[in-house]
Amino acid sequence: MIRTLLGSVREYKKSSVLAPIFISVEVIVECMIPFVTAKLVSNIESGCSLDVIVKFGLILIALALVSLTCGALAGHFAAIASCGFAKNLRHDMYSAIQGYSFANIDKFSTSGLVTRLTTDVQNVQMSYMMIIRTAIRCPLMLTFALVMAIVISPKMSVAFAFIIPFLAIGLFFIITHAHPIFKTVFKKYDKLNESVQENLSGIRVVKSFVREDFENKKFKAASDELCAGFTKAEKILALNSPLMQFCFNILMLSVNLFGSMLIVKSNKTELDVGELSSLLTYGAQILMSLMMVSMIIVMISMSVASANRIAEVLREQSAIVSPEGAVTEVKDGSIEFKNVSFSYSKNAQKQALSDIDFSIASGETVGIIGGTGSGKTSLVQLISRLYDTTEGSVTVGGVDVKDYDLEVLRDQVSMVLQKNVLFSGTIKDNLRWGDANATDEDMVRICKLAQADEFISTFPDGYDTYIEQGGTNVSGGQKQRLCIARALLKKPKILILDDSTSAVDTKTDALIRRAFAQEIPDTTKIIIAQRISSIEHADKIIVMDGGKIESIGDHRELLEKSPIYREVYESQNKGDEQ
Repeated sequence: MIRTLLGSVREYKKSSVLAPIFISVEVIVECMIPFVTAKLVSNIESGCSLDVIVKFGLILIALALVSLTCGALAGHFAAIASCGFAKNLRHDMYSAIQGYSFANIDKFSTSGLVTRLTTDVQNVQMSYMMIIRTAIRCPLMLTFALVMAIVISPKMSVAFAFIIPFLAIGLFFIITHAHPIFKTVFKKYDKLNESVQENLSGIRVVKSFVREDFENKKFKAASDELCAGFTKAEKILALNSPLMQFCFNILMLSVNLFGSMLIVKSNKTELDVGELSSLLTYGAQILMSLMMVSMIIVMISMSVASANRIAEVLREQSAIVSPEGAVTEVKDGSIEFKNVSFSYSKNAQKQALSDIDFSIASGETVGIIGGTGSGKTSLVQLISRLYDTTEGSVTVGGVDVKDYDLEVLRDQVSMVLQKNVLFSGTIKDNLRWGDANATDEDMVRICKLAQADEFISTFPDGYDTYIEQGGTNVSGGQKQRLCIARALLKKPKILILDDSTSAVDTKTDALIRRAFAQEIPDTTKIIIAQRISSIEHADKIIVMDGGKIESIGDHRELLEKSPIYREVYESQNKGDEQ
């Protein structure tokens, strides 16, 4: 896990090294200041001259300035290193996610990935800053302060030997009990984010069904669960402060009591007032270091769970990758399914598709019809290799899709998915997803084919009209036509419309199909539809039922031999017959 995360440090290695170096110098200087101060007090007590006091004063000022400079530089470089590390982590995770297949996305869930990119990265960023700064400072301060205390008075340093193990045992108890809670609490973040994401993406449905109270209760339940987890952990961590204060008071009391007794009994031969004051300072430094170590351990224990979740994303290998020596040219739009079966997971009790065999010649128009859950969308997603077959093979242009370079294959297979998605930006910005170099003339021509130019022209800003996130400021039918135009701009060899004209009227649907036949005759067109009128003129129609092909044929053949097709046709045309 550590090796995986450190790969994201990259250009911030220099800052990550400089921060501990300056911290080390700062610690050494800070530990020298009480020692010099003790010497100054001893000299004053023995009646030294003003020159000696000035000399020690200048030394202390110089040490303080060095400490201040090194501390500031350490903070500067630690901030650069930790923020840069977090930036690289987010970038690396985001890049990794872009290469995921649908199966990988399903494994983590969208809300889980959002949590990892935000909350988990923030936790790791804070821990990284503490590791390269505070985690270096505290052990060094603890070591140097303890050594200096022993140098000043071996007898008095025995007090530290008793208090440090007691404190360490208490801190160990706190950490071991808090860490398991933090491991589970971050999973509850996913649940909370899922509730927010689901509500916001479906806010229109929520309001239409007046389910605001239900959604509020669901969010409150997730929020309360998260709060309860953190409260339980914080109750344990809250023991840290009183434990530290107790140890600090006991140590100060012991040092003052036994130090004073030692001064009196030895008549200042074994310990003097200046040395006692420095021992008190070193005691405070030791305890503060231990307290900071406990805070570091707490922070790290929180972030270990986050770090593991981030490492999971970075280590995850896409289930679908381009093979070595991949084919880089799609010859034509011919398609063949050979004994294909498919399931969404290895543990699925039922296959989404089974025993699929058919072929499509390049340039043909093929309709696919079937009930909900019959496997229509699953079928076409195998063509552009959004998922891989469980059994059998799918070929495009005579080549198995698994042998193609993924980018090449998907550039030649345009899909207008069942759920139409537009991104925030102008209409032109959205259209150029199909072709980044498309001219204004190209976009107008393609939009006329998709029957989108007519409504775009009515907008005051035309093709420069801004589309809100998710396309919320255009209608469902307008969104579908823009998505079709975007797919056409890719100039694909295969065009797949997954129920992509369901929100347009029959006249516009017919105009779109006629434009396809006239303008892209060599492109293989696969149309998934619920309306018979959308596919009745196709070269062949595939009827799906329960993940299998029930029948294949043209409109006339299917009316004769397919009960499912005939039933759908009669139900949709009953009004016309009357």
